[in-house]
Amino acid sequence: MAIQFTDQTAREAIESGKAVVIDFWATWCGPCMKLGPVVEELAEKYGDKAVIGKLNVDENDEVSTEQRVRNIPTVLFFKDGELKSRSVGFVGLDELEKHLLPLI
Repeated sequence: MAIQFTDQTAREAIESGKAVVIDFWATWCGPCMKLGPVVEELAEKYGDKAVIGKLNVDENDEVSTEQRVRNIPTVLFFKDGELKSRSVGFVGLDELEKHLLPLI
């Protein structure tokens, strides 16, 4: 299951150096609602190899501002504390895997 990140827990995950996937979303965003189950599926498949979760931008806006998230849904991929890749808009599982697999 995908983690529900806060700004603090997202920063801690990024700083851990592990592969981290953060889905930036909001409850009023239709494409975000469609992407949610895809992120959950990604977490089911790769949750033992990466930290995968969601961050509600309305409740936690610091990390989204720091990472220059301008549109949602946006999925950011981190490794070794650095942003490695970014996906914007609704995409399928195969597209998210293309970003994640090189990091694990």
